[in-house]
This record gives sequence, C-alpha cells and structure tokens, in this order.
Amino acid sequence: MNATYVRIELFRQSRDVMNLMFAVLMPVAMYVLFGNMFGQGSETFGNGNVKFYIMVSMAAYGSAVATTAIAGTAATEAMLGWGRQIALTPMKPAGFVACKIVVAMVVSSASALAVFLTGAATGARADEPWLWVASYAITVVGSGVFALYGMAAGLAFKSETAIGIASSGMVFFAFFGNVFMPLSGVLLDIAKFTPMYGFVGLARYPLTEGYLANDTGASDSWGLLMANLVAWILIFAGLALWAVRRSQARK
Repeated sequence: MNATYVRIELFRQSRDVMNLMFAVLMPVAMYVLFGNMFGQGSETFGNGNVKFYIMVSMAAYGSAVATTAIAGTAATEAMLGWGRQIALTPMKPAGFVACKIVVAMVVSSASALAVFLTGAATGARADEPWLWVASYAITVVGSGVFALYGMAAGLAFKSETAIGIASSGMVFFAFFGNVFMPLSGVLLDIAKFTPMYGFVGLARYPLTEGYLANDTGASDSWGLLMANLVAWILIFAGLALWAVRRSQARK
C-alpha cells in the first residue's frame, strides 16, 4: 500500500462535496426516519434500547453504501485510463485495492460517526460505554468488505452507471440481509447467505449478543456471523483483484 497515493485519494475525495454530503447525511436521515417511525425507540432491547439497535443498523448500512460509492469511482478512473497509468508504477494490484479500501473506510468512519452522534442526541442508549465503541469500530472496519464490492462492480461494468448499479445492489443486500426489518422463516434462512447479514449482525452483536429482533428467541453465533463476513471478503477480494488486473491489461 502506498501512503502517498492514499493521501492524494483522500484529497481528491474531499473535493467531491456532494458525494461526501450524501455519504454522511443519508444514513443520518434514515436513522431519524426509522428511529421515530414506530414511536417505541426508548424500549429496552438487549444491552440497550431499540433506538441503539436502529442506530447501529443505519450506521452499518450508510457505511457500506459510502465505501461502495467511494471505491466504485474506480470505474470512472478506468475509463479515463488511470488504471493503465497506475500499472506503470511499482504499485501492485493488491496495493491499489488496499489503498482504495483505506480511503473508503475513512469516509465510512465519518458517516458512521454522524449517525452515532445523532443517536446519542436523540435517545439511543447502551448499558455500558464500551458498547458504543465496539459497535462503531465493527461498523467501520467491517464496511471495508463493501469497498471490495464497489471496486469489483465498478471495474467490471466500466461505465458511468457502475456506481448506480453497485449502490442499487446495496439496497437489495440490505432488504434481504435483515437490516431494515426483522426477517423470519425462509427469508431469514436465505438472508444468512447474503453479504450484509454477517457484517450487520456483528455490528449489532455488542448490543444483541446474537439474538434476533423477530420475537422467536432465535440467535446467531459469533462464529456464524464471522464466517459469513470472511466468506464474502474472500469472494469480493477475488473479484476486485480480477477486475483491477483486467482494467490494467494491454489491449
């Protein structure tokens, strides 16, 4: 990984004000909407309350969308020939991918922080301070898997619509990943194999200890959630490396 390239990328992303505002404000708006939709956010749930559960869910979703969008800009770069320029430097494809992930996670950390601060100001509660720290750290670190997804999708499609396609996929992943509403039955069984299930489940784990919010008393083990996350990291990493090599290949 090249620290200079990371610095340049962070500076470049900071100039895209509209994209940054969307990445930060969208999950805050969703938390405010979902957190007040049912009027029962102050009820106890797990090691905190319902608003804390919703806050973590929206922060995780917002962070994942932010990393997807930031890393997905690789598609525009590929069309402009930037990938070929990078190929002329000593930086390897794995290093290029790592740089993109770091930049995307910096943006996701700001997105998650905005949601957590809003949650703290509007009644989200946890029994212990470390629950806030643990949930935030898992949210930011875990969102890196979707930087891999965004890069793979962006470079695979190589068009201006690549980011839109990747972001649309995130909505699908969230609905079928038990993020927006508690699932049960067959839908829950399917959800356990989707990309967001393990990530969001781990982000909620300090609060829920694995128990689901579907009134069935069912729970997920830490190992199951971690296995889901690791599996999708390997899948998206393989696709991202393939896409980078393909974008830098001579034609």
